Amino acid sequence: MALKLYNTLTRSKDVFVPIDDTNVRMYVCGPTVYDDAHIGNARPVIMFDLLFRLLRHTYGEGAVTYARNITDLDDKINKRAYERGITIKQLTEGTAARFHAAIDALGNLRPTVEPRATDHIEEMKALCEKLVAAGHAYVAEDHVLFSVPSMPSYGGLSKRPLDDMIAGARVDVAPYKRSEMDFVLWKPSVEAHEPGWPSPCGIAQPGRPGWHIECSAMSWKHLGEVFDIHGGGIDLVFPHHENEVAQTTCAFGTHVMANVWMHNGFLQVEGEKMSKSLGNFVTIQELLDGWQGKAWPGEVLRLTMMKTHYRQPIDWTVRAMEESWKTLQGWYRATETVEAGAPPAGLIEALSDDLNTPKAIAELHGLDKRGDLAGLKGALALMGFDAARAGELSAASDQEADMKDTDRIDDLIAARLAARKAKDFAESDRIRDELAAMGIALKDGKDPATGEPMTTWEVAR
Repeated sequence: MALKLYNTLTRSKDVFVPIDDTNVRMYVCGPTVYDDAHIGNARPVIMFDLLFRLLRHTYGEGAVTYARNITDLDDKINKRAYERGITIKQLTEGTAARFHAAIDALGNLRPTVEPRATDHIEEMKALCEKLVAAGHAYVAEDHVLFSVPSMPSYGGLSKRPLDDMIAGARVDVAPYKRSEMDFVLWKPSVEAHEPGWPSPCGIAQPGRPGWHIECSAMSWKHLGEVFDIHGGGIDLVFPHHENEVAQTTCAFGTHVMANVWMHNGFLQVEGEKMSKSLGNFVTIQELLDGWQGKAWPGEVLRLTMMKTHYRQPIDWTVRAMEESWKTLQGWYRATETVEAGAPPAGLIEALSDDLNTPKAIAELHGLDKRGDLAGLKGALALMGFDAARAGELSAASDQEADMKDTDRIDDLIAARLAARKAKDFAESDRIRDELAAMGIALKDGKDPATGEPMTTWEVAR
């Protein structure tokens, strides 16, 4: 079956035809390393790792270049390092190391190349010079700004009305801008804690690049002026990816930057938007170390993420992780002593349909049910699951079983909710105290979908 991918640029699912099938090129926006990656950040990492694996299976391991950048130059980084009293490099190196450890535990391959923004300053300056020379950018008060009106097709990726783009871009009002939509390519570094380099375009004041120009420079350096696939989260479509398109196509006079643009959907936790104020913000490492009473193995998180198609919103729940754990244990135990076969055609067909992971998982269940254990093991391997870790997963399960009796906790919480609904507050308080004695902290709230009272829990720290 031909590989079909949904293209944000065309708003359609099209057959993927690489520019050169001996050199398939993919760029994905990676982390800004000022803070530890949360579970939402894991979604594009896992999804594009799966696509990387599928492309290598289809075209050959040596025929695919996957670039995922590290943004180690950003105003949030500067601010965080200054607040902590450490150097920018100390902050970014430590955060990047923790990012790699966390996503490695999820079963992801390392990309072919992992460019860092700070290693590509000269490419960023060269793009600024090209854009100014072509009339698509201008210098004002030590800034280099992209002139949005100079590009009639601006907005072609996000397809948003001008008013929406102005609002979505959180436009900075600045007297030196010719148009309110113009965005920064280069800016002066004036504060002591701001990093700076010799500026392009005849600017005497040292400066630093804007965020958008960084990805244009890194993709150009490693993949060329036009490449096959560009990916990232749906929140990056505008303004980041829209501005990347503008910079790259106007600098090189091309019609497109990438032929296919792919974006994964949002993630929420237990029915609510993830946020620190709601107390449901969770990092990848916290899940691996212990969350809601359990330390969750990386492959459990991987399978849980794949249960939902990458373009759909995903609701991250404890129940879904528990189901994934049980499923993986069954598959690993069944395949532990068999040799892996080739990934079955049914699996390849599912993944070739715009990475239809729910359908692929159904195929895995079918292989297990039919007793095709060699095919199951081969399919698991292609999707990034290592059946050789069956012993580790079982050991983690045994350890988890010794921690907290989640069924008992859920029953007590349900009884407490019933008592509160009946206004039996004495019983409600008694159950709360019983849970506290078990080392369980409760958080009361409302179900955002129904408005009904609900309670979540975690192991008391």
